[in-house]
Amino acid sequence: MIKVFQAKAKIIYNKRVTDNYFQAAVMSAEISRVALPGQFVNIRVVDTNDVLLRRPFSIHRVEGEKIIFLYEVKGKGTEILSQRKEGEYLDIIGPLGNGFDLNWQTGKLANRQTILVAGGMGVAPLVFLAERLVRVEGVRCKVEEKIKPLVLIGAKTKTQVLCENEFKKSGCEVKVATDDGSRGFKGWVTDLLDRHVCEGGHIGPPLQRIIYACGPAPMLKALAQIAGRNNIDAVGSLEAHMACGIGSCMGCVVKVARAQPQAGDDFEYKRVCKEGPVFDLKQIIW
Repeated sequence: MIKVFQAKAKIIYNKRVTDNYFQAAVMSAEISRVALPGQFVNIRVVDTNDVLLRRPFSIHRVEGEKIIFLYEVKGKGTEILSQRKEGEYLDIIGPLGNGFDLNWQTGKLANRQTILVAGGMGVAPLVFLAERLVRVEGVRCKVEEKIKPLVLIGAKTKTQVLCENEFKKSGCEVKVATDDGSRGFKGWVTDLLDRHVCEGGHIGPPLQRIIYACGPAPMLKALAQIAGRNNIDAVGSLEAHMACGIGSCMGCVVKVARAQPQAGDDFEYKRVCKEGPVFDLKQIIW
């Protein structure tokens, strides 16, 4: 069972990255020690009644005892958070939820390709995942490892392309898609994925692929369809409004196909904050 901590975490920095996107880092030895890619923390952004509910933030990176999260200012809560200063403290709870299962990554490296697909702020948990995947495989894209992890980043326009350099530093190949064509492939990131899967280009035995993804529901639905057509394993971190973040309020449920269907009941509801946020995308009933 995952151990969860509540801590008063000191803000190391809280800075604007670009436009309305910010990156913050806090110190928490307990949470950083056990955090896994795909998990999140629930933050009380201010110690007053201005904002009652905590806000969930994906764990973007872990550096020693430092937890880093990436966020977009979209409402009152994130606006207040963006104004918090270095040296102040945030009340945080974590790590929460179930992260990405890395067991698939163990074993032989040959003829295997890992594809990470990020839509918009979906890059947030995938940087941590990319760094951990490289560590699990025991390589930083060694010369003998011919197939680098591939990261596909989708954004509306070039100014909203996030974390490209972070992925490259992890040893990943990176391709970008923008809705308006201002950078890289013109179109949705799922269109870029579909093209990559269909074109192939790999010489040798068939590739064994897995897709890790995070982004808005329409993107994940399209990705699940692509994965299904091509018999590719695909797991994704779902985005959802979470009131409690610990599975009590049932406000973030998603409809999932039962592993063992019952008579007249072939689906069930699972909580994004508790059983997720990471799910097998082909099991989601969209």
